[in-house]
Amino acid sequence: MEIWINPRCSKCRSALSLLDEEGAEYTVRRYLDEPPTRQELEEVLGRLGLEPWDIARTGEAVAKELGMASWGREPASRGRWLDALAEHPILIQRPIITADDGTAVVGRSPEAVRSVLE
Repeated sequence: MEIWINPRCSKCRSALSLLDEEGAEYTVRRYLDEPPTRQELEEVLGRLGLEPWDIARTGEAVAKELGMASWGREPASRGRWLDALAEHPILIQRPIITADDGTAVVGRSPEAVRSVLE
């Protein structure tokens, strides 16, 4: 499995600790240093069953600069959201864990992290 993290994020550190406690094998991707491509975002969103606005951190300063709060949340606006997430990875919710079985989860809670271990 792979986990997208920001090492300064407490939720990311908690997810890593839980994975370590459970003896899980995983690869760490510091997504701010190695941003996902738009294609990778599409794939992860498909695995999550979510839309780009569902994983956007709209409270970030860059989101406010872009005016994301006023962006549409319908299929016609999807590309705009994907482009913003790919260009500004700080906007991506974290941590995102992609499991080898094809599932994925936004691991903001211990329960969500554990769900990829079952």
